[in-house]
Amino acid sequence: MTDAPDSRPKPGQQWRHRGLRGLVITRRVSVRGWRLLARSWDRLVAALQNEEPVGLAAATSQAGPLVEQRDAPGLIAVPARGYVYSFYIRATFAWSSAANLRAEVLSWYAQYYLPHAIQRLTRIAADAARELPPYRAADLELAVQRALAEDTWRYQRGEIVITCQPDAAVRLDERIKPTLQPHVDRLVQLEYQFEEHLRQARYAEQLSQRWATLLDEHLDANARQDVANARQEMLTAQRNATRWINELLRHHSDPSSPSPSPSPSLSPIPPQPSPVPPR
Repeated sequence: MTDAPDSRPKPGQQWRHRGLRGLVITRRVSVRGWRLLARSWDRLVAALQNEEPVGLAAATSQAGPLVEQRDAPGLIAVPARGYVYSFYIRATFAWSSAANLRAEVLSWYAQYYLPHAIQRLTRIAADAARELPPYRAADLELAVQRALAEDTWRYQRGEIVITCQPDAAVRLDERIKPTLQPHVDRLVQLEYQFEEHLRQARYAEQLSQRWATLLDEHLDANARQDVANARQEMLTAQRNATRWINELLRHHSDPSSPSPSPSPSLSPIPPQPSPVPPR
């Protein structure tokens, strides 16, 4: 009787099959482990970026509300009229909360909402700058400040309300400064001349008034005619000085008006009476 062939694999083949099966299992476990690790890492990054720290609402500070100051990472550029030149805005944001948060918690909120605040300020400045020529940086700054003062910026996350107080300072485009330099120098010179003339006119007015008051004390029925004439000339000089002051102020507010010139009778020194000959 012939023996049936043995269907069991040889020992060498058994070890080879076991090794291949172990490699496949190890590969599957490794792939699943890396996938699980990747998902866990993604959840951790998302939590750090978008989720608030633990215990925000419960944490309070006994020193009172804090203020977190944050600057925009760089200058904000908004185009001027014509879209050739730009205005550049240096923005600062002051963050606070009535919830008396800890410093690190308020800092987290300030960092989280800073991009939203920058975007909102950029829209306000762009709307105001669109119709302004590129040399009117001061007008743009006033317009932005007025717009910022009209509303209080509040951001809410759950029960926590964060208040933002923005501030903006506008700078000129560096490319336009050489063109404006001669005009600014001329304006500075005219402003200095105005201040100098106004100072002279006020000094003449005050001194003429003092001389007129002093002459009034010596003006009586027995006063000499030259004293009366001197008093009258001081009063005339005072009126001329007052007129000059008014003309200077009017010309300063309206440069198209005629330029005032000082009157020749503005001398603050009264005419000296002739000496009385000794008897």
